[in-house]
Amino acid sequence: MKPINTATIEFLSRSANEGFARTAAACFAAQLDPTLEEVNDIKTAVSEAVTNAVVHAYPDRLGKVKLRLRLFEDHTLEVTVQDWGVGIADIQQARTPLFTTGNGERAGMGFTIMESFMDSLKVRSKPGKGTVVTMRRRISLRAAGA
Repeated sequence: MKPINTATIEFLSRSANEGFARTAAACFAAQLDPTLEEVNDIKTAVSEAVTNAVVHAYPDRLGKVKLRLRLFEDHTLEVTVQDWGVGIADIQQARTPLFTTGNGERAGMGFTIMESFMDSLKVRSKPGKGTVVTMRRRISLRAAGA
């Protein structure tokens, strides 16, 4: 299915850009007239994906993060967060709740949270090449005037 609208944003892997990315995704999704709950779910999932890129992909340097947003006719929002960092050696292990490569301050729940707030989550990664996280969420149709 071909998207009806797209946007792409690139930014440095600074933690300050996490809020920018989540707000940008929420503003883009607003075209589909989501409920407040849907907007908050999208913002949370984007926040987790971008935070993973900032913290885990580039643990000791700044790098580039790309946020791609796409809307489809069936009221689906697709969010892709891509980095060119260290990559993930074992995706299945990384998606296990409580697993983290970060320090003791990290909960290891990022992928679990993304999965619970979005309809689908795909993770592709190659060690030394980076990671691509693709999430989809279908926005409910609301009656006119609701």
